[in-house]
Amino acid sequence: MGGSGSRGTNGLSLVQPILRFAGNNLLPLALVSAVGLGLAYPSLGCAADKYNLSKLGPFGIFIISGLMLRSEEIIAAVEAFPVGLFGIVSILFLTPYFSRIILQIQLQPQEFITGLAMFNCMPTTLSSGVALTQLAGGNSALALAMTVISNMLGIFIVPLSLKKFVADGVGMTLPTQQLFKSLVLTILIPLLLGKVLRESFKDVADFVDRNRKLFSGISALFLSLVPWTQVSKSKSLLLTVKPTVFLVAIGLGTLLHLTLLIFNIVAVSALSAISGGRKSTFSRKENASALILVASQKTLPVMVAVIQPLGNAFGEPGLLVLPCVAAHLNQIILDSFLVNFLRPKRPLQ
Repeated sequence: MGGSGSRGTNGLSLVQPILRFAGNNLLPLALVSAVGLGLAYPSLGCAADKYNLSKLGPFGIFIISGLMLRSEEIIAAVEAFPVGLFGIVSILFLTPYFSRIILQIQLQPQEFITGLAMFNCMPTTLSSGVALTQLAGGNSALALAMTVISNMLGIFIVPLSLKKFVADGVGMTLPTQQLFKSLVLTILIPLLLGKVLRESFKDVADFVDRNRKLFSGISALFLSLVPWTQVSKSKSLLLTVKPTVFLVAIGLGTLLHLTLLIFNIVAVSALSAISGGRKSTFSRKENASALILVASQKTLPVMVAVIQPLGNAFGEPGLLVLPCVAAHLNQIILDSFLVNFLRPKRPLQ
C-alpha cells in the first residue's frame, strides 16, 4: 500500500517538472510540434487548409491580443515617450533596411532568403518581447506600448516596406492594395473586436486577466496552425532541400537577430550620450532593456498574415515560412539568455 503510494508520488514528481517546462515553453514547443506534424502526416494539414483552418490562426491570435490589452499599461508608458518613439522608428523604418543586405545572399531555394528578408520587414513580436522585458526587470509598459503601436502602424507600413525592400529586390510586383485589405481583416478588425469586448464587459476583462497564461497558450496554438498547414502542403518540396542548406538558413536567421540586437544596443548608447548622458531617459536601464529586446524581435503572425493573400507571388509559401519559424524560435531562445545579463542583480542577504 505504502509502496504504491510512494511510486505514485515519485511519478507525480517526475511529471510536474515536465508539465512546468511545457507550460513555460508552450510557444516554441507548439511551433516545433506543428512543423513535425506537418512533415509526418501532411494529409492532415492539407485537409485543414482545404477548410481554411489556417486563416483562423491569425484572426484568433489578434482577437486574443485585443482581449489581453490593458489600456492603463499603455498610458503608463507615456513617461518614456522618446524611447518608445525611437523603438517604433527602429522597428518599422530602420531595421527593414537590412533586408536589402539579406537579398544579396545566394542560397537555393531562393525562398529561404526571400522569406527572411520579408520577416525582417515585420513589426515586433506580439507577446515574447513584453514577457522577456518583464523577466529582465525592464519597463514592461513601454514594451507593450511599442508592441501595440508598431503592430497597428505595421498594417499600413509593412506593405510599403515589402514593396521597397523585397519586391523591388527580387523583381516582383507586390499587390499592395490586396495585402493592405488582408492585414486590416486579419489584424486590425480582430484586435479592435477583442479590445471592444474587453472594455464593454468587465466580467470578460476579469476572466481574461485571471487566465492570461491560458489565453497565451491558446494564442500559441492558433499561431502553430499556419506552419502546420504550410509545411504539410510543401512537404514534397521540403524533402528536396538539403539539410545543410536549411542549417545555413537557420544560421542566417540567428545572425539577423544578433545584428538587430547590436544595432539597437549601439543606437541606445549613442542616443543616451547625445541626450543628457546619465540623466537621459535612454540611460535608464529599464527603458534601455525594453527597447533593445522589443525593437530587435520580428513577429511571425504578421508574416503569416502577409503570406496568405500573396499566394505564390514570392515563391512556395511553405519554403518562405519555414526559415522564419526557425528565426522566430531562435530569437526567443537567444533573448532568454540575454535576459540573464539585463536582469537587475539582487543584493546579497
